[in-house]
Amino acid sequence: MKDAERLARAALSRLFEPQDAPALALVRQAGAEDALKVASGQLAAGPGLEREISGILAENGAGSSWPGLRESLKRWAPRVPELAPERDLETMKRLGGRLIIPADELWPAQLTDLGLQEPLCLWWRGAEQELPPAATAVALVGSRDSTSYGASVTGDLAYALARRGFSIISGGAYGIDAHAHRAALAGAASGLPTVAVMAGGVDRFYPAGNEDLLRTVANQGAVLAEVPPGSAPTRYRFLQRNRLIAALASVTVVVEARWRSGALNTAHHAESLGRAVGAVPGSVHSANSAGCHRLLREGGAVCVTDAGEIAELAAPSGASLPDDKAVRAAAHDGLGLEDLILLDALPLRTTSSVEKLSTVAGLSPDSVRAGLGRLGLLGLAESDRGRWKRAGKHV
Repeated sequence: MKDAERLARAALSRLFEPQDAPALALVRQAGAEDALKVASGQLAAGPGLEREISGILAENGAGSSWPGLRESLKRWAPRVPELAPERDLETMKRLGGRLIIPADELWPAQLTDLGLQEPLCLWWRGAEQELPPAATAVALVGSRDSTSYGASVTGDLAYALARRGFSIISGGAYGIDAHAHRAALAGAASGLPTVAVMAGGVDRFYPAGNEDLLRTVANQGAVLAEVPPGSAPTRYRFLQRNRLIAALASVTVVVEARWRSGALNTAHHAESLGRAVGAVPGSVHSANSAGCHRLLREGGAVCVTDAGEIAELAAPSGASLPDDKAVRAAAHDGLGLEDLILLDALPLRTTSSVEKLSTVAGLSPDSVRAGLGRLGLLGLAESDRGRWKRAGKHV
């Protein structure tokens, strides 16, 4: 049964783009094997399937723009002739890698926090050992054109965190990512020192200039992707893989980032998942630190300057106190999915606008306004001159 499930998910990872919400809803409702048959035209959809998919999408705030199953089938059809899951699995075997699926023991449990956006599978090159739990993983991300300051700070942080037993998660790119991987490998005490999450297939190390580094990461840590071998690292896939980097770690730290850096996208994913976000301050004259200062000013991140401060964010004092968990769970009883998503998106210390909350939560502005009204009546959110944050007694 698991072999059939693995083969189906291997095929679906080539058929569907990452974060294709209707596709993921189809898999959730029908199971991977039947979802593949429906999506490839081998099995006609039952009369209630479209309604059930619509319900799943609505529950996850993604149903308003879905044109229906017929249009989705047209969108998937051009890739059906390309499906060759046995070939893809053989490629991974030849590379010394594997495909893991949610039913496997190696599957990282923290990815379930992504809900409907949990990946269908992970193509994995590396040692056959469990990925670290989120509590012992830190994501270090930032600009590809890092400065000497960014390289130095990243190296210090990654090395010190690795010595403390943390695994460093990053994206394998030039700049901050590469410095983070190198320093983590140098400082590794035990376990998986570092994990690179790729936007393209793991059969080809990208960028080419980092091939030797990524090969070392694969030998001593892990190189992962949710797309199959041979997949190109498109801009869209870079943005989608950022949610995996954020979900795998308990803390995402942005070391350097320009005003509109992709690293900020990773930080926003982390924030929406309820993960801690840190930002390293830089010179006010440096464009490469403008994004970090933006995160700090908007309240989405905590200022961090050394490994100790990051480790504290990963396991803050009192985080495991049962009374606090019980209070929080009781306060959230009865909330719908959209209100829970919105509550997670609300900052704890500073206020945020409806427009920013709409972006972070992935909800329409009207849904955000309605949800804020409900959360306000329940005492879970508070407003200050039209801007909102989580109510103090529930942080």
